[in-house]
Amino acid sequence: MAPGGLTLETGGRLPTVDIAYETWGTLDGGATNAVLVEHALTGDSHAAGPAGDGHPTAGWWDRLIGPGAPIDTDRFFVVCANVLGGCQGTTGPSSLAPDGRPFGSRFPRITIRDQVEVEAALADALGIERWAAAVGGSMGGMRVLEWIVSWPSRVARAVVLSVGAAATADEIALCSLQSRAIRADPEFRDGDYYELGPGPVRGMAIARGIGHLSYRSSVELESRFGRAAQDGEDPLRRGRYAVESYLEHHGDKLVARFDPNSYVVLSEAMNHHDVGRCRGGKAAALSRVTADVFVGGVATDRLYPIALQHELSELLPGRRPAFVIDSTVGHDGFLVETEAVGTLVRAALAR
Repeated sequence: MAPGGLTLETGGRLPTVDIAYETWGTLDGGATNAVLVEHALTGDSHAAGPAGDGHPTAGWWDRLIGPGAPIDTDRFFVVCANVLGGCQGTTGPSSLAPDGRPFGSRFPRITIRDQVEVEAALADALGIERWAAAVGGSMGGMRVLEWIVSWPSRVARAVVLSVGAAATADEIALCSLQSRAIRADPEFRDGDYYELGPGPVRGMAIARGIGHLSYRSSVELESRFGRAAQDGEDPLRRGRYAVESYLEHHGDKLVARFDPNSYVVLSEAMNHHDVGRCRGGKAAALSRVTADVFVGGVATDRLYPIALQHELSELLPGRRPAFVIDSTVGHDGFLVETEAVGTLVRAALAR
């Protein structure tokens, strides 16, 4: 982004903003075949491709992006950018401030709209005046919604998955508990931990456990774990139940690859999500959309229940019914159920 920096919706300012991104496919001569893929909270720009340096696993949507895939790189030039506030190359709390030290607690509060401003600057730099499509789920779906409301003439088609038009009280409560768990860790040090030790790893692991519980469904957890004890342990003698071990495992995995400050900053940005803010409400904001929008959700999602996707579909011009993914997985179905998601994405991009 230009060295002039970014003035934020909250009134803060970042003097400069770096943005990291990955691309697949070839941009056509008129820059008319570009597709923006938006990652979720703990994702990053590595949406497709094998594991490698900085990426311990294959791309998080690897089955959906590639030659002949639903997002067909023989047809489209695909862009996925790391989000503002993250920790994979785009400016965030762990980035160096102008004084040469990490921003830490000095990193300003940001919103989803700020993140889209940065992405719009990236599109300008790439010469993309209008996206052929924007696709994303969860926090990525929030950014797709902001794109089609803030920049209606710059997106032709959109796929919005597993999110609503605004954060609900339930979602805000869950995110706030996760942030509190991180802040309560003595090693958090008000966010200025980078040069002082390992950081709030225990609080981060607890936060991830809270989050992961909301990403899966009670049906799936009961069928996978029930009341079983962890192998070799007795819960009546200070051992763990298998489901406890499962949540601890996912907490430990995230600690190894994600910055706690970014987790807090991005969680709070998600809590601020509301396409109707300062626009006359959700209905008025969504009425300005000109993109051809496809909305989808998972039947068992308890973080963003399917009712939110039905509401979104009703408020968007065209009122196309929401596509319901029948899965026991819960919210993570937009990542896991690649065949069903691929069916929706392929239909949206076929037009």
